[in-house]
Amino acid sequence: MSSSNNFDKLRKKIDSLDREILKLLNERGDIALEIRKLKMENSVGVYDPVREKVIEKKLKELNEGPLSDNSVLNIFREIISACRSLQQTTRVAYLGPEGSFSHQASFHEFGGSAELVPVGSFGEVFEEVENGRASFGVVPVENSIEGSVGMVLDLLSGSHLMVEAELYERINHFLLSKTGNIKDVSVIASHPQPIAQCGKWLSKNLGNRELMETASTAEAARLASRKKNVAAIASEHAASIYKLKVIQKNIEESSLNTTRFFVIGNKTNKPTGDDRTSIVFTLKDKPGALQKSFFQPFADAKVNLSKIESRPSKERPWEYLFFVDFKGHSEDKVIKSLLSKLEKSCIYLKVLGSYPAGILSQ
Repeated sequence: MSSSNNFDKLRKKIDSLDREILKLLNERGDIALEIRKLKMENSVGVYDPVREKVIEKKLKELNEGPLSDNSVLNIFREIISACRSLQQTTRVAYLGPEGSFSHQASFHEFGGSAELVPVGSFGEVFEEVENGRASFGVVPVENSIEGSVGMVLDLLSGSHLMVEAELYERINHFLLSKTGNIKDVSVIASHPQPIAQCGKWLSKNLGNRELMETASTAEAARLASRKKNVAAIASEHAASIYKLKVIQKNIEESSLNTTRFFVIGNKTNKPTGDDRTSIVFTLKDKPGALQKSFFQPFADAKVNLSKIESRPSKERPWEYLFFVDFKGHSEDKVIKSLLSKLEKSCIYLKVLGSYPAGILSQ
């Protein structure tokens, strides 16, 4: 058989598989519509990070290749997003503009079928969800290099919203331009942080180019899409939005640069067996209070702390709020008992949320 005949035969197999995949996708959509009725009857939300984590785990276990786990998960995230949109429009607020890393994280979690809404501040993200104009918000809570985002912690402590999920995004910086030709570039534009994080590469490869600071990486990408001589340091996601070509990828100095995001909403999650809980509290002002009333109970309960940070309460001078993350779910027997003991020593204690432990993106 000639190579041409083999080629046609294989294409016909792909066409047949495509028809079968399309049929199965629509069958999945029909079931999603049936589930919608049950969710409405039981007042259950359409976004279920616990269920989606179970699906992702099963897919990784079942995948035998040649598609990578990441490729399979990306495909199924879009399938889940499309089926979710059949049940209800999912509106997600994030700190804009389009092409920001918050936009990228929102897209990766909710998919292309969600309505992603850029707003001008972290406070507006919370307001959109609190007032019901958005179903969820996505906010950065800490970066592996820059540390915690204090404004977001302050907003979490004062809001009735819950943390429903945590997301991890690798912060990879790409050098992007309209033509993709480095010879056309005379200006490098970006936010001051990415410029600093890519300083060594820029100095070595583009030391004679002008550096221009912008309000965001997305704004730099927008500028590069309009001017041939401008290159932007921005995300790969921004390249697809602003139709830019990649001159060089991953020009950041640290390959470990990662931002942790919270999905905020109005629902609480059920335990999965692999959860994290976030709380905020203020202790009574007594000598050794933090050791006796906080650290010792956690040690006695053998609960693993993953983060503790203090912030000024802004209500009384020299009074501090402590933000803590630890393994476990607030409904677990051990955690319930621990929180009950801790509450007796606190002026104020709030559970910000219990949620499936996030997975570091590759």
